[in-house]
Amino acid sequence: MTEPLDRDATGQAEAIGRGELTARELVAAAIARIEALDGAYNAVVTPLFDEALAAAGSADGPWGGVPMLVKDLIARVGGARQTEGSRALAGQVAAGDSELVARFRAAGLTILGKTNTSEFGATPVTEGRLFGPTRNPWDTTRTAGGSSGGSAVAVATGMVAVAHGNDGGGSLRIPASCCGVFGFKPSRGRNPFGPEYADLHARIVCEHVITRSVRDSAALLDATAGPLPGSPYVAPPPPRPFAEELGSDPRRLRIAASWRPIFDVEVDGEVRAAYEDTARLCEELGHEVVEARPALDESELMEAWFALWAEGNAWMVEEAARIAGVEPSEEQYEAMTWRYYTRARADSAIAHQRLLQALNRGALTLGRFLDGFDAWLTPTLAQPPLELGGFYDVEDTIQRYLRFAPYTRLANLAGLPAMSVPLHAAASGLPIGSHLAASFGDESTLFALAGQLEQARPWAGRRPPEPKEQTRARSH
Repeated sequence: MTEPLDRDATGQAEAIGRGELTARELVAAAIARIEALDGAYNAVVTPLFDEALAAAGSADGPWGGVPMLVKDLIARVGGARQTEGSRALAGQVAAGDSELVARFRAAGLTILGKTNTSEFGATPVTEGRLFGPTRNPWDTTRTAGGSSGGSAVAVATGMVAVAHGNDGGGSLRIPASCCGVFGFKPSRGRNPFGPEYADLHARIVCEHVITRSVRDSAALLDATAGPLPGSPYVAPPPPRPFAEELGSDPRRLRIAASWRPIFDVEVDGEVRAAYEDTARLCEELGHEVVEARPALDESELMEAWFALWAEGNAWMVEEAARIAGVEPSEEQYEAMTWRYYTRARADSAIAHQRLLQALNRGALTLGRFLDGFDAWLTPTLAQPPLELGGFYDVEDTIQRYLRFAPYTRLANLAGLPAMSVPLHAAASGLPIGSHLAASFGDESTLFALAGQLEQARPWAGRRPPEPKEQTRARSH
């Protein structure tokens, strides 16, 4: 019989419903696995174990007490530390739950703790100074990706079957690719940010979960989706629940496919081979695959994108200063954050409007491109997971970002749903994700396709090797 923790969240809920175990027993087993494994990986930075055990017996909703973790960025868990991955907020505690967290609880999920992230989610790796690096479970000398690296590792190692994350340029999909799990970014406005925020980083950030199975991701989005009154962006309602797409007769899709990024960077040979195999698999499943990519202005988009990231990080520095009641100072922040902060303070309102219009032009181009296709296939990343510590040369940060992750941010640019599907691995065993995006509001097509891919090439049985030794003492 499969161990409960090795099932997906839906399977765990079914086991509880059948009386095979109680929610409290499942939560206790998850806590034990975290305590046994996380010394090697550094995924869970704020344990909430006593609270979880107390809540598990009274959990209501379809998931009936199934354990999950919440990323320590944006989403707030009342009474828990809320650091945003920054030393400037190391002592802050959330006064109450974010709306999304409240919806997780209403669905019957039990929150075990908070997961590691980079400072303000600004990098595609999880190696912040506050908590230290999160290590890839397939090779602990490699990155788990970022900025939802802690959540991806927790799911990949079976600590939990589902973990929250957010995504402003790939932060759900990048770590999902690095760790060999399923990462799904919904359309802009599908999930709420409130009550703290109505929007973040000029509309490019969204929230959802990393999961082991496609059905968990679809069903959880059904449970959490929907705007709050006053939400500035509202995704169109789906024709039916997302979870029902997995059992439907799939229609024949027209899929654009391109392995060459719009940015001029080298793509690893194994990454390209994995992309080509995914394209063939889509054809074998009856879909039409057409080589095509959007005609975007590379230099304009790169300049505008990183100017926007600088503004977003600068605002977060100012917000952290307001919350902590201290003036921002360079020693509180990581070098890249401070660089973004000083850059943004020197920019003008006119420059801000210019970058918004550049991003809007890019979004319109992407919209027109996808108007002729049902989905767009690329690799998730241009390289397998990087070695730890290879990202933080401040003078070269943007170029390193582009060399590693040139594909994912385009979906954020236009608010598109997108996913990383764990279909392949390099010869070394490191996972390689395949990336698919669809038109705004069309999560349904992606879930239906992901269900087909999962059925054709099941990945649920893949598990990283057990850690040979605990490489980090638990000190938090």
